[in-house]
Amino acid sequence: MALTLEVNGETHVLDVPPTRRLLNVLRDDLALTGAKLGCGEGACGACAVLLDGRPVTSCLIPVGAAEGRTVTTIEGLARNGRALEEAFVAEDALQCGFCTPGQIVSATALLVETPTPTREQIRTALAGNLCRCGAYPKIERAILRASGQVVV
Repeated sequence: MALTLEVNGETHVLDVPPTRRLLNVLRDDLALTGAKLGCGEGACGACAVLLDGRPVTSCLIPVGAAEGRTVTTIEGLARNGRALEEAFVAEDALQCGFCTPGQIVSATALLVETPTPTREQIRTALAGNLCRCGAYPKIERAILRASGQVVV
């Protein structure tokens, strides 16, 4: 079945089953490997992408549910500025880097909705993104930095 997806501003017509996971289509068919398969159950956030501007776990979304909607991956965010990526580097907010794309995707959605978030708002927005290395304080500081707030 042919599906039409808008991913990172580009239209793709794909012959894939509508029940196939969005994550697999992004990674295997479109070579967008930033979103990672972590738990496969929507609990870790490693596969986070923006669907119509809202963070979702792409391992739980059937690709058919994304048809006619806008999908933005970490690769798409990188094209439109790197403030969050630069803040993550400046604050050393990554260790292994596996969770970083999902963290940045979720942080992007937060900053669009709340340009100067509090620490509590950051924690709430990123509650679905696990970091097995425990870089949470640095991730929080990176998001504060990207929002233009003084980091202490």
